[in-house]
Amino acid sequence: MTEDLHEPAPVAGGPDDGTSSEPVSEPVSEPVSAVLRDAKSRARATHYTVGTLRADADGTLWLECSCGTVLRNGPTWTLDEHVRLHRAEAKYLELSQAAPPGIPRLIDLDGAGR
Repeated sequence: MTEDLHEPAPVAGGPDDGTSSEPVSEPVSEPVSAVLRDAKSRARATHYTVGTLRADADGTLWLECSCGTVLRNGPTWTLDEHVRLHRAEAKYLELSQAAPPGIPRLIDLDGAGR
C-alpha cells in the first residue's frame, strides 16, 4: 500500500486531544512578526566569520567570529560544525529574547517570565 504524498497533513489538535481539526488542503501563509524577523537579522549581522582561516602547528584550524569568539575544530568536531553551532546559538538567543510572552517553548526559561 502506498501513501498518497499529495494528501494534506492534519493540523495540530485532533481526535486524540479532545479537539477537532480539519486537514489543511492548501499552504497556509502567516506573516513572520517584524520583531522575530529583526531578531534573526541581528543574529546574522553580529555573528559572521572575519579574517583568514588559520592553522596552528598541532593542526587546529580556526577563524574568528565578528563577536570575538574564536571558532575552531576539536578532537570530536569540525570547524564547520563549530561555526554552524555558534550561528544557531546566536540565532536562538536573539529569538528567545524577542519571543512574545506566552508562546509555547521547547526550553523552560526558569522564571524568565515567558
